[in-house]
Amino acid sequence: MKRLYFTLSVLMAASMILAACGPAKTTAPAICSTDAVGCAVIKPGQTIKIGMGAPMTGDNASFGQDISQAAKIAVSDAGKFQGFSFELVAEDDGGNAEGGASVANKFVADPQVVAIAGHIFSGATQAAMPIYEAAGIPMMSPSATNPPLTQSGSTVFNRVVFTDAAQGKFAATYLYNKLNIRKLAIIHDGQAYGQGLAEVVQTEITALGAEVVAFQAVTPGEADYSAVLADIASKAPEAIFFGGYTSEAVVVVNQMKQSGLEGVIFFGDDGTFGQDFLDRTGANGEGAYSTSLVPPASDAKTTFDAAYLAAYGQPAGKLSPYTWTAYDAAAVLVVAIESVAVLGGDGNLYIPRAALVAAVRATHDYQGLSGIATCDATGECSASGPVFNIDQGGQWVEAPK
Repeated sequence: MKRLYFTLSVLMAASMILAACGPAKTTAPAICSTDAVGCAVIKPGQTIKIGMGAPMTGDNASFGQDISQAAKIAVSDAGKFQGFSFELVAEDDGGNAEGGASVANKFVADPQVVAIAGHIFSGATQAAMPIYEAAGIPMMSPSATNPPLTQSGSTVFNRVVFTDAAQGKFAATYLYNKLNIRKLAIIHDGQAYGQGLAEVVQTEITALGAEVVAFQAVTPGEADYSAVLADIASKAPEAIFFGGYTSEAVVVVNQMKQSGLEGVIFFGDDGTFGQDFLDRTGANGEGAYSTSLVPPASDAKTTFDAAYLAAYGQPAGKLSPYTWTAYDAAAVLVVAIESVAVLGGDGNLYIPRAALVAAVRATHDYQGLSGIATCDATGECSASGPVFNIDQGGQWVEAPK
């Protein structure tokens, strides 16, 4: 009886103490029971993981290296949230569908992975998307440009990079509205990228009211396009839009003057942007336009570029053109995570997964290094579009807006 009396006394005392201190602290917040996919639970001492699927080895490793390095700076800049640090985890998906699916399954199995800054290549991205869709893990790609990726009805896939469809539309608008082009000739290399982009420009500038006086292909690898150029000259275009890569663009530019196209504007795509074009066209390239992912100058870009150089010993943009969109992809995810995460009474950080998917898709007016990110209903978030550049004195400089 004495033992029973002592036990009851202890229990009563404990009850009085609890009553005096108020109700016990709650654990998981209520949103975790109402969220369609539940919450990711990050325990004290753990990190908030942002995954990235990218080619980290092989011929295309420079893309994965560059993009992951830029994203690591973004999560470092984020600092801590409610005492928890962010961590970028990059896995090698080889840039292909099989690797994309494998990496996605690995990330889904890790309860600390709450979002994906990728994937990087479109094929790997397409294979990974349904896996993240089922798990309720949002994606923000800095570089997967294939237009159909946002046309599948996915709720989790988003991207901050412009697509080839967007590039063509922006180029046509710039040609028509800024350069006042009313007679345009279009040359392409007959390849999927170059011809597809050329077709977008043709459609868009025709809809604006300009006349496409020629739409002709050149054979990649040849050293003489003078016959094609002479035929185009007879149509008296005001400008030439070129869809393709540097090697063929250089031949076109170097032969325009002798083919009767002196004074005609050359307008290239992002496949013609770079030092190689400048070196190989020399004075003939003066006044040529090209498209790029290089953001316009800003204090934020200057700070990032210096940090990237200091951390990795090479300038931003050297290994891939996606350095700045990579930073933005990770940074956008950090902002979305912070907007929905809740610190529980037990010290754990709770991140409602479905709410995070919605928060990423709801990104609006985020000022990034690469421009302003605002996501539409399909996950296209690159509201700023491409940057147009002009060759002035053998240097690419941002063209007037």
